[in-house]
Amino acid sequence: MKKTTFLIVGKHAVLEALKNPQRKIERVFLTEDAKKKLNRENQNLNLFKKINVFYKSKKELDNLCGRDETAHQGLVAEVEQLEEISLKDFINENKKNNINLIALEEVTDPRNIGSIIRSAVAFNIDGIIVKERSFPQKSKLMYKSASGGAEHLKIFKVSNINTTLKLLKTKDFWISAFDISANKDFVKHNWKGRNVLLFGSEGFGVKAKTLENADFKFRVNINNNIESLNISNTVSIVCHHIFQSIK
Repeated sequence: MKKTTFLIVGKHAVLEALKNPQRKIERVFLTEDAKKKLNRENQNLNLFKKINVFYKSKKELDNLCGRDETAHQGLVAEVEQLEEISLKDFINENKKNNINLIALEEVTDPRNIGSIIRSAVAFNIDGIIVKERSFPQKSKLMYKSASGGAEHLKIFKVSNINTTLKLLKTKDFWISAFDISANKDFVKHNWKGRNVLLFGSEGFGVKAKTLENADFKFRVNINNNIESLNISNTVSIVCHHIFQSIK
């Protein structure tokens, strides 16, 4: 059965999709200037081999993108979803000593999720766990914000975050929740081993019931002039520290 397709936009999102042999691309819509620039910057790659290319004006691409005001930078691609691996299979097949996963509970803003994906790839996070029902898997804004990162990260869509955390605890994962009410400083923790980094919604944080599954509760210390950081900034800070500490 043919999979449904959707649009991704922007230079980095489309470029990384073109470079990814696992990504099925139906068509690429672009301006002539965008193609010339892409080929000039990637002379060693035959980016458009076996790809259906359609030249469009900037205005035509604006219309194609709709009303979400995503800056397409002259590049739009119609793609299929990547083949997925289940979280259970990933855990059973992965023999690494250090595994770091991010779990997002009720984080729904496509820009924030895209930025989190970008940071996760930058700092060698092994995958992101999201609630399937609230994950904007075909969002142009998310793919644009991820800046191509979605091509390099496993995204595990689950029906229930709490059930998933309980499963991971049986597989020797430590659950570390990041919550504004916590007192522990995360930089003093030993991050070697198997970890799940749990982050809650942009407005309400991690739910009380979900916090019950946490082995540790941490906060990111900031000065008193700012109440809190954007969720994507917080995730980036945490991932960078772990990346540095387990090198």
